[in-house]
Amino acid sequence: MTPRLFKQVDVFTSTPYLGNPLAVVLDGSGLDDEAMQRFARWTNLSETTFLLPPTDVSADYRVRIFTPGGELPFAGHPTLGSCHAWLQAGGQPKSRDFIVQECKVGLVKVRREGTRLAFAAPPLKRSAPSPMLLPRVAAALGLKAHQILAVQQLDNGPVWLGLLLDSPDTVLQLNINHLALQALQVHIGVAAVYPAAEAAPLIARANREARAFGQTTLPTAALAQAPDLEVRAIVASTTVYEDPVTGSLNAGLAQWLMADGHMPERYLASQGLCLGRAGQVHLERDAQGQVWVGGDSVTCIDGQVMLGSN
Repeated sequence: MTPRLFKQVDVFTSTPYLGNPLAVVLDGSGLDDEAMQRFARWTNLSETTFLLPPTDVSADYRVRIFTPGGELPFAGHPTLGSCHAWLQAGGQPKSRDFIVQECKVGLVKVRREGTRLAFAAPPLKRSAPSPMLLPRVAAALGLKAHQILAVQQLDNGPVWLGLLLDSPDTVLQLNINHLALQALQVHIGVAAVYPAAEAAPLIARANREARAFGQTTLPTAALAQAPDLEVRAIVASTTVYEDPVTGSLNAGLAQWLMADGHMPERYLASQGLCLGRAGQVHLERDAQGQVWVGGDSVTCIDGQVMLGSN
């Protein structure tokens, strides 16, 4: 076993313990796949990352991303959290404009936006889902047909079934049959737009919803900016039913919803209220059409972990 620098980072929040946690092993050299997977199962977080020297000369570092059940080609909150940890540990990017991360989906650019980081959303493959699938998904979520305004399958490494619903209340009050979703083996991203008149009283609204779901009142500092979109990520898993704040899903939703005129070129998404979190994801499409997915990160645990391959 070798002592390795380790951080646990909370992503998509500037307030510790209200975002999506990520375990980051800052030196994954010499660890085989089994050792990485074993540690990811042990942390039991949605993702654990291992930083490695890049194999592409244009990249600053390479990252491998593991869930408790397997490796991912790309994921959003591990991208921002890993970059945050790498920079905090003294990483020096080759470019003045971007940090370049290498992962299984390819090279991903990350830019600084003040203290916040934002990654360039990977190319999105969009398609219509099977007509036979949608009624079964709707039933598993407790939705009526008229509550679904639009639907699209989104693939940017992870694959999500994106549903645009009629209101944020519908998103927050889903009646989910997780056993039915596990049988369907589909990951679902649900979203709804806040009308301008409803977005303003965010703090009272979020605290009311949190209490309704048995959560404690959220700190007002974490809810200071009213969102434009409410998002939930429902996953077909036997261990994790819902992801607190999801970069890849928000990237795919933004590319879809902006392209189809449902959202403007810059907006703020809220995610995690039903889990007692206050995730905020900043989405922007630049003049070249590139969508950027941004969020704050904060380090909660900083130390060493003992790890080695058997």
